[in-house]
Amino acid sequence: MLKIQLFPVNPLQENCYIVSDETLECVIIDCGAFYEQDFLAIDKYIKDNGLKPVHLLNTHLHFDHVWGNQYIHDKYGLNTEASTRDQYLYNDVNGQIKQFMGMMPSTPFNAIIAKDLDEGDVITFGSHELKVIATPGHTPGGICFYCEKDNVLFSGDSLFCQSIGRTDLPGGSFNDLINSLTGKILLLPEETIVYSGHGPKTNIKDEKMFNPYL
Repeated sequence: MLKIQLFPVNPLQENCYIVSDETLECVIIDCGAFYEQDFLAIDKYIKDNGLKPVHLLNTHLHFDHVWGNQYIHDKYGLNTEASTRDQYLYNDVNGQIKQFMGMMPSTPFNAIIAKDLDEGDVITFGSHELKVIATPGHTPGGICFYCEKDNVLFSGDSLFCQSIGRTDLPGGSFNDLINSLTGKILLLPEETIVYSGHGPKTNIKDEKMFNPYL
């Protein structure tokens, strides 16, 4: 059974997840860690639980979801696994931060995309699998990670509790996002728990009933 630990990180309170199972292998999803206490909390959790990080995954490559990738690379030797359709964002992470936060980080960002993820790809760790579901719209390379075994979805900024990701940024498309969600995500079992990139968790049944965009 999956053990899911949430870390709300950085000034935008982005949801970073560490997902592990009984084998103690784990994946880190959307490490937007920025503050020193973010990194200390992540490291402490990994150490205290005897975990072995084996994948660094990203649902998309906006700066608030990747801020900590360089640290994870340097600390644990993991490179980013994400859709290269968002490569243009990853090439200018510090530029994104300057544009949206009015600041320039003091440390360089040199993390690379080691593996291009696309529809139907499967990430394995421990005794579990995460299936990649392509959900373009918030960004061209937006993806979700679905664990059928435990009925869990990590949706990034594609789907929130009673909301959806913004589509007014460069590369965004409202029509693409709605098609992604209605044509793929809402077809998952209704009991599927959705862990979003910001805010509280939800489930497919509630989003079908109460999400005003869907």
